[in-house]
Amino acid sequence: MQSPLLVFLLAFFLLSGAEAGEIIGGHEAKPHSLPYMAYLHIKGEEESRCGGVLVGDNFVLTAAHCNGRSISVTLGAHNITKQEKTQEVILVKRAIPHPNYKERRSSSDIMLLQLERNVKQTYAVKPLQLPSGEDLPRTGDNCIVAGWGQVTTQGPYSDTLQEVELTLQKYVKCKTCFNYYNNNIELCVGNPRENKASFKGDSGGPLLCKNEIQGIASYGSKDGKPPVVYTKVASFLPWIRETMKGLQMQDPDDLLWN
Repeated sequence: MQSPLLVFLLAFFLLSGAEAGEIIGGHEAKPHSLPYMAYLHIKGEEESRCGGVLVGDNFVLTAAHCNGRSISVTLGAHNITKQEKTQEVILVKRAIPHPNYKERRSSSDIMLLQLERNVKQTYAVKPLQLPSGEDLPRTGDNCIVAGWGQVTTQGPYSDTLQEVELTLQKYVKCKTCFNYYNNNIELCVGNPRENKASFKGDSGGPLLCKNEIQGIASYGSKDGKPPVVYTKVASFLPWIRETMKGLQMQDPDDLLWN
């Protein structure tokens, strides 16, 4: 029979673990198994980091709140503190947040980044196609999220790419937690009864359902507990495609390999 002291200590450590902010409840991803993952180093009033997903030879999709004065994108990374041979670091040429983005409400929290040059595709760097917009995820579906987010609520961040499987929730779960949640353009992700979620530093990273980009990590609770809100990519496909096409027409040389 367990002593009261042992039961108390077990409860203490379990509760302490609930505040972990690394892709919470996840594990280290197999190196370069997600070759479209992008790491963003952002310089603004303060330096910060975000995730993103490579969606073309010179385009990365991320969250609009990840904007800054200058952004560098690292591709082909697993451990972002090491100079891995697989890594490509490219500066952002243009950052295009969605025109309806409202910071106070985190509405339309999605942004396209046009890189200064085309990537050099390798086994560790490959774009992921945009979703068709037809086979949409549904409540109860399991999806994957990944990132280099914060390890605890106070830091530090993870050096290596982490991933976790999360379940899509009914919109009422997020409507109850977040005043401005909009089911038309957002997804509610993560079971409140499970200690699994994305957190600070994971913003802008993709929600992958059946190997398609269905969401972009947007916002959640300050304590890192699920659910977390993701921008619904399917709702923004026309804007994404039109913006990419327009920028390529402005810069026809970008259609060629550098």
